[in-house]
Amino acid sequence: MPTEYRLEGDGANIQALPKVSLHDHLDGGLRPQTIIELADAAGVDVPVHDADELGSWFAEKADSGSLVEYLKTFDLTTAVMQTREGLTRVAREFVQDLAADGVVYGEIRWAPEQHLARGLSLDEVVEAVQTGLDEGIDDARNLGHAIRTGQLVSAMRHADRGLEIAELAVRHRERGVVGFDIAGAEAGFPAGRLRTAFDFLAGQYLPVTVHAGEADGLESIRSALFDGRALRLGHGVRLAEDLTIERQDDENTYVSLGPIAQWVRDREIALELSPSSNLQTGAIEAWGDELIDHPFDLLYQLGFRVTVNTDNRLMSATSLTRELALLGDAFGYDLDDFETFQLNAAAAAFLPLDDRDELAEVIREGFDEA
Repeated sequence: MPTEYRLEGDGANIQALPKVSLHDHLDGGLRPQTIIELADAAGVDVPVHDADELGSWFAEKADSGSLVEYLKTFDLTTAVMQTREGLTRVAREFVQDLAADGVVYGEIRWAPEQHLARGLSLDEVVEAVQTGLDEGIDDARNLGHAIRTGQLVSAMRHADRGLEIAELAVRHRERGVVGFDIAGAEAGFPAGRLRTAFDFLAGQYLPVTVHAGEADGLESIRSALFDGRALRLGHGVRLAEDLTIERQDDENTYVSLGPIAQWVRDREIALELSPSSNLQTGAIEAWGDELIDHPFDLLYQLGFRVTVNTDNRLMSATSLTRELALLGDAFGYDLDDFETFQLNAAAAAFLPLDDRDELAEVIREGFDEA
């Protein structure tokens, strides 16, 4: 029986609230039972054959305090996503699970180059995933839930296929792809290494989000902004390193912003914050090791466009509902705060302006009814 999360105070059912998910990895959101079944069919070894135990195994391995170690858990999930059938099933279930969590718009990011081991081409894997997303949308509609999705095609930042993957994203922009991302080990692999890809994307007017400010600091964020022309920052939590607390009194905290933080706030560049994941990977270790130490609230109070995300639902044993509940408990947020987070995400979605406005209206109506 899934846990029911309700907001303290008015008792609103958080799961029923309309939500927008901007940072959610396809290969980090598989159902454990699906992994077992796909692994058996593909001859892939799994550490345990019980779905509950496998889910616990992922959460334990991912809770390492290191992004590099965290990423090793993806060896198993990507291994079972090497066929058209496997990719389509995973994508379909991914959307089903988003819809069940109250998500009305979800951007699903993944790296096609990691799914070619069994002979599929880059275009074929993108098509297989889109088939699954479309099927999941139909499934949700049949259950009375309207959801829309978009693919974020990611290039692995340590590889040398950036331009090729950027061209792939552009080829499929009318068939489900809404934007581009770079992912993988961050430290030592700045966005500038893929500058040719980002130049191409700028010329094609395809929006970009970049993983930055998670396992590396301000220079990584600077490169994402100015080499990658990022319109959003994937995590971006270490932007808080560019904030200086000047003084505090009983009622107020006085903070000055460095140039990178000022740029991000003034231009309303969205931060794709993922609280549980940020704890697991050690992204907030400079501030502490508990959720209350996360700079989320400081960034929110200072007027940054913060959004709430799961990153990898399997590895963090979480959902968007749970992430909101955890933040509510830690910082005392109410329904208005939760609505702000969703409107922030709607405004930052890689959709045309009219569609973003319609999405914002769906959110307002849903919160008015809560």
